[in-house]
Amino acid sequence: MSPIDEVIKNKKTNVNPIWIMRQAGRYLPEFREIRKANPDFIKLCLNEKLSTEITLQPLIRFNLDAAIIFSDILMLPYGLSQKVEFKKGIGPVLGDLNLENISKLTERDFVEKLNPVYKLINSVKNSTITKNKSTIGFVGAPWTLLVYMINQESPKLGLKKNFFENKSLIDKTLLIIEKFLKIHIKHQIENGAQIIQIFDSWAGLLNEKDLQNYIYKPTLNLVEYIKSFNIPVICFPRNIKNYKNYCNIVNPSVICIDYNTDPKEISKDIEIPVQGGMDPKVLLTDKENLKKEANKYLDIFNDHPYIFNLGHGVLPETDPQMMDYLVKMVKDY
Repeated sequence: MSPIDEVIKNKKTNVNPIWIMRQAGRYLPEFREIRKANPDFIKLCLNEKLSTEITLQPLIRFNLDAAIIFSDILMLPYGLSQKVEFKKGIGPVLGDLNLENISKLTERDFVEKLNPVYKLINSVKNSTITKNKSTIGFVGAPWTLLVYMINQESPKLGLKKNFFENKSLIDKTLLIIEKFLKIHIKHQIENGAQIIQIFDSWAGLLNEKDLQNYIYKPTLNLVEYIKSFNIPVICFPRNIKNYKNYCNIVNPSVICIDYNTDPKEISKDIEIPVQGGMDPKVLLTDKENLKKEANKYLDIFNDHPYIFNLGHGVLPETDPQMMDYLVKMVKDY
Protein backbone atom coordinates (compact mmCIF):
# COMPACT_ATOMS: atom_id res chain seq x y z
CA MET A 1 0.00 0.00 0.00
CA SER A 2 1.41 3.42 -0.95
CA PRO A 3 1.87 6.10 1.76
CA ILE A 4 -0.99 8.10 0.19
CA ASP A 5 -3.30 5.06 0.46
CA GLU A 6 -2.29 4.70 4.11
CA VAL A 7 -3.46 8.25 4.76
CA ILE A 8 -6.67 8.01 2.71
CA LYS A 9 -7.83 4.50 3.48
CA ASN A 10 -6.37 3.85 6.93
CA LYS A 11 -6.48 7.49 8.14
CA LYS A 12 -2.83 7.13 9.23
CA THR A 13 -1.31 10.26 10.79
CA ASN A 14 2.26 9.00 11.29
CA VAL A 15 3.15 9.07 7.56
CA ASN A 16 3.82 12.26 5.58
CA PRO A 17 3.23 11.57 1.91
CA ILE A 18 3.95 14.32 -0.60
CA TRP A 19 3.09 14.99 -4.22
CA ILE A 20 2.76 18.36 -5.91
CA MET A 21 0.15 19.68 -8.32
CA ARG A 22 1.85 20.32 -11.72
CA GLN A 23 4.93 18.43 -10.51
CA ALA A 24 5.41 17.23 -14.10
CA GLY A 25 5.99 20.48 -15.89
CA ARG A 26 7.52 23.81 -16.68
CA TYR A 27 9.95 24.20 -13.75
CA LEU A 28 11.93 21.12 -14.88
CA PRO A 29 14.62 21.73 -17.54
CA GLU A 30 14.08 18.23 -18.96
CA PHE A 31 10.39 19.08 -19.51
CA ARG A 32 11.23 22.42 -21.15
CA GLU A 33 13.44 20.58 -23.65
CA ILE A 34 10.56 18.33 -24.71
CA ARG A 35 8.14 21.26 -24.79
CA LYS A 36 10.44 23.30 -27.02
CA ALA A 37 10.40 20.54 -29.61
CA ASN A 38 6.62 20.05 -29.23
CA PRO A 39 4.88 23.44 -29.32
CA ASP A 40 1.35 22.02 -29.75
CA PHE A 41 0.26 21.32 -26.15
CA ILE A 42 -2.73 19.10 -26.98
CA LYS A 43 -0.64 17.00 -29.36
CA LEU A 44 1.97 16.63 -26.62
CA CYS A 45 -0.69 15.41 -24.15
CA LEU A 46 -1.76 12.87 -26.79
CA ASN A 47 1.78 11.62 -27.43
CA GLU A 48 1.69 8.54 -25.22
CA LYS A 49 5.48 8.03 -25.21
CA LEU A 50 6.37 11.65 -24.37
CA SER A 51 3.52 12.20 -21.90
CA THR A 52 4.64 9.04 -20.05
CA GLU A 53 8.21 10.32 -19.96
CA ILE A 54 7.03 13.73 -18.67
CA THR A 55 4.80 12.15 -15.99
CA LEU A 56 7.77 10.14 -14.67
CA GLN A 57 10.37 12.96 -14.80
CA PRO A 58 9.68 14.34 -11.29
CA LEU A 59 9.68 10.84 -9.78
CA ILE A 60 13.15 10.20 -11.18
CA ARG A 61 14.39 13.42 -9.55
CA PHE A 62 12.46 13.50 -6.26
CA ASN A 63 11.16 10.99 -3.72
CA LEU A 64 7.49 11.84 -4.36
CA ASP A 65 4.69 9.46 -3.42
CA ALA A 66 2.55 9.77 -6.53
CA ALA A 67 2.66 10.21 -10.28
CA ILE A 68 0.01 12.62 -11.54
CA ILE A 69 -0.57 12.09 -15.22
CA PHE A 70 0.61 14.75 -17.65
CA SER A 71 -2.67 15.79 -19.23
CA ASP A 72 -5.15 18.65 -18.98
CA ILE A 73 -8.72 19.18 -17.79
CA LEU A 74 -9.51 20.58 -21.28
CA MET A 75 -8.97 17.18 -22.86
CA LEU A 76 -12.71 16.76 -22.19
CA PRO A 77 -13.92 19.55 -24.53
CA TYR A 78 -11.23 18.40 -26.99
CA GLY A 79 -12.69 14.87 -26.82
CA LEU A 80 -16.10 16.43 -27.53
CA SER A 81 -14.67 18.04 -30.71
CA GLN A 82 -14.69 21.60 -29.38
CA LYS A 83 -11.56 23.33 -30.64
CA VAL A 84 -8.98 23.85 -27.86
CA GLU A 85 -5.79 25.88 -28.31
CA PHE A 86 -3.20 27.11 -25.82
CA LYS A 87 -1.94 30.57 -26.74
CA LYS A 88 1.25 31.93 -25.24
CA GLY A 89 0.56 34.70 -22.73
CA ILE A 90 -3.22 34.18 -23.03
CA GLY A 91 -3.88 30.60 -21.96
CA PRO A 92 -6.57 28.31 -23.34
CA VAL A 93 -8.84 29.53 -26.13
CA LEU A 94 -11.81 27.37 -27.15
CA GLY A 95 -13.82 27.33 -30.36
CA ASP A 96 -17.59 27.64 -30.71
CA LEU A 97 -19.70 25.23 -28.69
CA ASN A 98 -21.92 23.23 -31.05
CA LEU A 99 -24.32 21.10 -28.99
CA GLU A 100 -25.90 19.60 -32.09
CA ASN A 101 -22.55 18.11 -33.17
CA ILE A 102 -21.70 17.02 -29.63
CA SER A 103 -25.05 15.23 -29.23
CA LYS A 104 -24.12 13.00 -32.19
CA LEU A 105 -20.89 11.86 -30.53
CA THR A 106 -20.77 8.29 -29.25
CA GLU A 107 -18.74 6.96 -26.34
CA ARG A 108 -16.60 5.18 -28.91
CA ASP A 109 -15.77 8.43 -30.77
CA PHE A 110 -14.83 10.14 -27.52
CA VAL A 111 -12.68 7.28 -26.19
CA GLU A 112 -10.90 6.94 -29.53
CA LYS A 113 -9.87 10.63 -29.42
CA LEU A 114 -8.58 10.34 -25.85
CA ASN A 115 -7.15 6.82 -26.06
CA PRO A 116 -3.49 8.02 -25.77
CA VAL A 117 -4.36 9.43 -22.32
CA TYR A 118 -5.55 6.01 -21.15
CA LYS A 119 -2.48 4.33 -22.65
CA LEU A 120 -0.29 6.85 -20.79
CA ILE A 121 -1.95 5.91 -17.47
CA ASN A 122 -1.35 2.25 -18.22
CA SER A 123 2.35 2.86 -18.99
CA VAL A 124 2.81 4.93 -15.82
CA LYS A 125 1.02 2.40 -13.62
CA ASN A 126 3.18 -0.43 -14.99
CA SER A 127 6.48 1.42 -14.75
CA THR A 128 9.03 0.22 -12.17
CA ILE A 129 9.45 3.89 -11.18
CA THR A 130 5.91 3.99 -9.72
CA LYS A 131 6.33 0.89 -7.55
CA ASN A 132 4.83 1.64 -4.08
CA LYS A 133 3.59 5.00 -5.38
CA SER A 134 0.07 6.08 -6.32
CA THR A 135 -0.97 6.78 -9.91
CA ILE A 136 -3.33 9.76 -9.95
CA GLY A 137 -5.73 10.50 -12.80
CA PHE A 138 -7.84 13.64 -12.90
CA VAL A 139 -10.70 15.57 -14.45
CA GLY A 140 -12.03 19.10 -14.34
CA ALA A 141 -15.17 19.58 -12.26
CA PRO A 142 -18.42 20.09 -14.20
CA TRP A 143 -18.65 23.78 -13.24
CA THR A 144 -15.07 24.62 -14.26
CA LEU A 145 -15.48 22.81 -17.60
CA LEU A 146 -18.79 24.58 -18.20
CA VAL A 147 -16.99 27.90 -17.62
CA TYR A 148 -14.32 27.12 -20.22
CA MET A 149 -16.73 25.63 -22.77
CA ILE A 150 -19.20 28.54 -22.70
CA ASN A 151 -16.80 31.40 -21.85
CA GLN A 152 -14.37 30.02 -24.49
CA GLU A 153 -11.37 31.37 -22.56
CA SER A 154 -10.00 31.62 -19.03
CA PRO A 155 -12.32 33.71 -16.82
CA LYS A 156 -9.36 35.49 -15.16
CA LEU A 157 -10.98 38.78 -16.14
CA GLY A 158 -14.45 37.50 -15.18
CA LEU A 159 -17.22 35.64 -16.99
CA LYS A 160 -18.78 37.00 -20.18
CA LYS A 161 -21.64 39.38 -19.32
CA ASN A 162 -24.26 37.11 -20.87
CA PHE A 163 -22.82 33.88 -19.39
CA PHE A 164 -25.98 32.89 -17.44
CA GLU A 165 -28.45 34.18 -20.05
CA ASN A 166 -29.08 30.94 -21.93
CA LYS A 167 -30.29 28.62 -19.16
CA SER A 168 -31.14 25.87 -21.62
CA LEU A 169 -27.59 25.90 -23.06
CA ILE A 170 -26.12 25.67 -19.54
CA ASP A 171 -28.38 22.79 -18.47
CA LYS A 172 -27.79 20.79 -21.66
CA THR A 173 -24.03 21.38 -21.54
CA LEU A 174 -23.83 20.29 -17.88
CA LEU A 175 -25.62 17.02 -18.73
CA ILE A 176 -23.20 16.36 -21.60
CA ILE A 177 -20.20 17.20 -19.40
CA GLU A 178 -21.36 14.81 -16.66
CA LYS A 179 -22.02 11.97 -19.10
CA PHE A 180 -18.59 12.23 -20.76
CA LEU A 181 -16.71 12.91 -17.53
CA LYS A 182 -18.00 9.57 -16.24
CA ILE A 183 -16.74 7.88 -19.42
CA HIS A 184 -13.37 9.65 -19.07
CA ILE A 185 -13.08 8.64 -15.40
CA LYS A 186 -14.08 5.02 -16.06
CA HIS A 187 -11.37 4.62 -18.72
CA GLN A 188 -8.74 6.23 -16.49
CA ILE A 189 -9.59 3.80 -13.67
CA GLU A 190 -9.69 0.77 -16.00
CA ASN A 191 -6.19 1.68 -17.19
CA GLY A 192 -4.66 1.93 -13.73
CA ALA A 193 -5.56 5.27 -12.10
CA GLN A 194 -5.73 4.48 -8.36
CA ILE A 195 -6.98 7.92 -7.29
CA ILE A 196 -8.96 10.55 -9.19
CA GLN A 197 -8.60 14.25 -8.40
CA ILE A 198 -11.39 16.66 -9.42
CA PHE A 199 -10.08 20.17 -10.12
CA ASP A 200 -12.70 22.91 -9.64
CA SER A 201 -10.37 25.78 -10.49
CA TRP A 202 -13.17 28.35 -10.81
CA ALA A 203 -15.36 27.34 -7.84
CA GLY A 204 -14.64 30.75 -6.30
CA LEU A 205 -16.55 32.59 -9.06
CA LEU A 206 -19.98 31.58 -7.77
CA ASN A 207 -22.30 33.11 -5.17
CA GLU A 208 -23.61 30.93 -2.34
CA LYS A 209 -27.07 30.66 -3.97
CA ASP A 210 -25.62 29.05 -7.13
CA LEU A 211 -23.41 26.44 -5.45
CA GLN A 212 -26.14 23.79 -5.17
CA ASN A 213 -26.88 23.67 -8.92
CA TYR A 214 -23.44 24.21 -10.35
CA ILE A 215 -21.03 22.71 -7.81
CA TYR A 216 -22.58 20.55 -5.08
CA LYS A 217 -25.02 18.51 -7.16
CA PRO A 218 -22.91 17.78 -10.28
CA THR A 219 -19.71 17.16 -8.28
CA LEU A 220 -21.50 14.85 -5.82
CA ASN A 221 -22.72 12.76 -8.79
CA LEU A 222 -19.10 12.32 -9.91
CA VAL A 223 -17.79 11.60 -6.40
CA GLU A 224 -20.39 8.85 -5.91
CA TYR A 225 -19.57 7.45 -9.35
CA ILE A 226 -15.82 7.29 -8.61
CA LYS A 227 -16.44 5.72 -5.19
CA SER A 228 -18.55 3.03 -6.87
CA PHE A 229 -15.26 1.69 -8.32
CA ASN A 230 -13.84 1.54 -4.78
CA ILE A 231 -11.40 4.30 -5.78
CA PRO A 232 -10.69 7.35 -3.59
CA VAL A 233 -11.49 10.82 -4.90
CA ILE A 234 -9.73 14.08 -4.01
CA CYS A 235 -11.70 17.30 -4.58
CA PHE A 236 -10.04 20.67 -5.05
CA PRO A 237 -12.72 23.40 -5.07
CA ARG A 238 -10.31 26.34 -5.32
CA ASN A 239 -11.31 29.49 -3.43
CA ILE A 240 -14.62 28.03 -2.28
CA LYS A 241 -15.77 30.08 0.70
CA ASN A 242 -17.04 27.24 2.90
CA TYR A 243 -14.99 24.04 2.86
CA LYS A 244 -17.02 22.55 5.73
CA ASN A 245 -20.29 22.78 3.80
CA TYR A 246 -18.61 21.44 0.69
CA CYS A 247 -17.26 18.38 2.53
CA ASN A 248 -20.60 17.72 4.25
CA ILE A 249 -22.48 17.76 0.95
CA VAL A 250 -20.00 16.43 -1.64
CA ASN A 251 -18.24 14.02 0.74
CA PRO A 252 -14.95 13.41 -1.11
CA SER A 253 -12.35 10.95 0.26
CA VAL A 254 -9.88 13.86 0.61
CA ILE A 255 -10.32 17.63 0.47
CA CYS A 256 -7.55 19.67 -1.16
CA ILE A 257 -7.32 23.24 0.19
CA ASP A 258 -5.99 26.39 -1.48
CA TYR A 259 -3.49 28.84 -0.02
CA ASN A 260 -6.13 31.47 0.88
CA THR A 261 -7.62 29.05 3.41
CA ASP A 262 -6.82 29.05 7.12
CA PRO A 263 -5.39 25.56 7.82
CA LYS A 264 -6.22 25.86 11.54
CA GLU A 265 -9.92 26.30 10.73
CA ILE A 266 -9.77 23.31 8.39
CA SER A 267 -8.13 21.10 11.03
CA LYS A 268 -10.97 22.00 13.44
CA ASP A 269 -13.87 21.80 10.97
CA ILE A 270 -12.99 18.93 8.65
CA GLU A 271 -12.88 15.27 9.65
CA ILE A 272 -11.81 13.69 6.35
CA PRO A 273 -8.15 13.59 5.19
CA VAL A 274 -6.78 16.94 4.00
CA GLN A 275 -4.33 17.73 1.20
CA GLY A 276 -2.38 20.82 0.21
CA GLY A 277 -2.52 24.41 1.34
CA MET A 278 0.95 25.92 1.04
CA ASP A 279 1.35 28.88 -1.31
CA PRO A 280 3.47 27.87 -4.35
CA LYS A 281 5.23 31.26 -4.11
CA VAL A 282 6.96 30.02 -0.94
CA LEU A 283 9.12 27.84 -3.20
CA LEU A 284 10.42 31.06 -4.79
CA THR A 285 11.82 32.33 -1.46
CA ASP A 286 14.68 30.76 0.55
CA LYS A 287 15.16 27.45 2.35
CA GLU A 288 14.63 28.92 5.82
CA ASN A 289 11.28 30.42 4.86
CA LEU A 290 10.27 27.26 2.99
CA LYS A 291 11.02 25.13 6.05
CA LYS A 292 9.02 27.47 8.30
CA GLU A 293 5.97 27.50 6.00
CA ALA A 294 6.00 23.74 5.30
CA ASN A 295 6.39 22.99 9.02
CA LYS A 296 3.40 25.22 9.76
CA TYR A 297 1.14 22.86 7.74
CA LEU A 298 2.82 19.71 9.04
CA ASP A 299 2.41 20.93 12.65
CA ILE A 300 -1.23 21.94 12.23
CA PHE A 301 -2.15 18.59 10.65
CA ASN A 302 0.15 16.54 12.87
CA ASP A 303 -2.79 14.57 14.32
CA HIS A 304 -4.91 14.68 11.18
CA PRO A 305 -4.59 12.44 8.08
CA TYR A 306 -2.71 14.80 5.76
CA ILE A 307 -1.08 14.68 2.31
CA PHE A 308 1.47 17.44 1.77
CA ASN A 309 0.87 19.47 -1.40
CA LEU A 310 0.62 23.08 -2.51
CA GLY A 311 -2.51 25.22 -2.57
CA HIS A 312 -2.17 25.43 -6.36
CA GLY A 313 0.24 24.18 -9.04
CA VAL A 314 4.02 24.57 -8.80
CA LEU A 315 5.12 27.78 -10.56
CA PRO A 316 7.30 27.63 -13.73
CA GLU A 317 10.06 29.78 -12.19
CA THR A 318 10.56 27.36 -9.25
CA ASP A 319 14.12 26.08 -8.74
CA PRO A 320 14.11 22.24 -8.80
CA GLN A 321 16.60 22.31 -5.89
CA MET A 322 13.96 24.00 -3.73
CA MET A 323 11.54 21.23 -4.63
CA ASP A 324 14.16 18.64 -3.69
CA TYR A 325 14.69 20.39 -0.34
CA LEU A 326 10.92 20.47 0.31
CA VAL A 327 10.42 16.77 -0.46
CA LYS A 328 13.31 15.70 1.79
CA MET A 329 12.14 17.99 4.59
CA VAL A 330 8.57 16.63 4.52
CA LYS A 331 9.90 13.07 4.51
CA ASP A 332 12.17 13.82 7.51
CA TYR A 333 9.50 15.63 9.52
